[in-house]
Amino acid sequence: KSQKKPSHLGPLDGSWQERLADVVTPLWRLSYEEQLKVKFEAQKKILQRLESYIQMLNGVNVTTAVPKSESLPCLLHPIIPSPVINGYRNKSTFSVNRGPDGNPKTVGYYLGTWRDGNIVCVRSNNLKNIPEKHSQVAQYYEVFLRQSPLEPCLVFHEGGYWRELIVRTNSQGHTMAIITFHPQKLSQEELHVQKETVKEFFIRGPGAACDLTSLYFQESTMTRCSHQQSPYQLLFGEPYIFEELLSLKIRISPDAFFQINTAGAEMLYRTVGELTGVNSDTILLDICCGTGVIGLSLAQHTSQVLGIELVEQAVEDARWTAAFNGITNSEFHTGRAEKILPGLLKSKEDGQSVVAVVNPARAGLHYKVIQAIRNCGAIRTLVFVSCKLHGESTRNIIELCCPPDSAKKHLGEPFVLQQAVPVDLFPHTPHCELVLLFTR
Repeated sequence: KSQKKPSHLGPLDGSWQERLADVVTPLWRLSYEEQLKVKFEAQKKILQRLESYIQMLNGVNVTTAVPKSESLPCLLHPIIPSPVINGYRNKSTFSVNRGPDGNPKTVGYYLGTWRDGNIVCVRSNNLKNIPEKHSQVAQYYEVFLRQSPLEPCLVFHEGGYWRELIVRTNSQGHTMAIITFHPQKLSQEELHVQKETVKEFFIRGPGAACDLTSLYFQESTMTRCSHQQSPYQLLFGEPYIFEELLSLKIRISPDAFFQINTAGAEMLYRTVGELTGVNSDTILLDICCGTGVIGLSLAQHTSQVLGIELVEQAVEDARWTAAFNGITNSEFHTGRAEKILPGLLKSKEDGQSVVAVVNPARAGLHYKVIQAIRNCGAIRTLVFVSCKLHGESTRNIIELCCPPDSAKKHLGEPFVLQQAVPVDLFPHTPHCELVLLFTR
């Protein structure tokens, strides 16, 4: 179907659109080649800062002997560009708040800060990283809100109901929308009416132009609710979307983590696979595994894949993907890595080689996970994937590389940073994935 825009939504004042673009995609004015140069230099600075930390570790030189220049702790490879530069996001989260014209039922992205009280919500139409399909669904959600008698929930303690919208798409064009709703004190009957109204709007009303594959509804009394805290309710359509990646068919649940640039993720996972150096005698430990794609893509080259992930739905997706693709040597565990990992590693001290891959959220790894990795002598190779090597992630790496410290329970020998590969998954933004190879 054509991705037409609601007729009443004309273009906003260009200055608002440009201001939003400068905040969300600050590199959008540069050519992609120039963006890659900026990002490469930023990654180099991150590694130089890391080198200075490592050099300060009790004066012990734990850096590698491979050729290096400009005080880098390891071999830095050229940046791998994203195969898709515009409209690459397969997941977008839209907020509801006052627009530049003061209308509280505006769907888009925030400009301003809560602290200064100058928040304004601007439509995403001209953001280079957002697909047209995502903006289209957001615009129709705005049409729906403006005809709904219920107010939006702008601030939790001030009442209101309609909240954010998440849109997920795959490379086949299938589209999943998730609407978050604050139920306040509505009865089950009143909630049912709202669900039926929004369902009707997207099936037979104006929103049918979006051609949604599925529509979910979540009653959320907090800023963020997991599926366990408040289940996603399927109003219509398919419960999952599927993606083809590295010859695997992958199942993706509403709240499962999946890299937001599918084509870029292929480049990232290929890079991780090359750096792991796994073989038929290797156990691959995939920590913070999400839907399990890294481990499952390497399963045929290893003796066993062990995945750990906090989000239960993502683990169910990983198990489905393994079964559907005929992968029988994988095992996925739900829970906090710091609780599961030590027990899992105890049984792996029998001389079998273990390669660990960690791809944590921006908050980094729990210190007990680092302890477990350090203290498992079977782990000789570690690949660390980070999209933001600051704060806790930097501390993680320092603790991996520091000399043994009985007070911190870092008893195993330190890791040595050998190679770094920047992979760009986020064109037009300053962000970049950095894949680090450690050995010991």
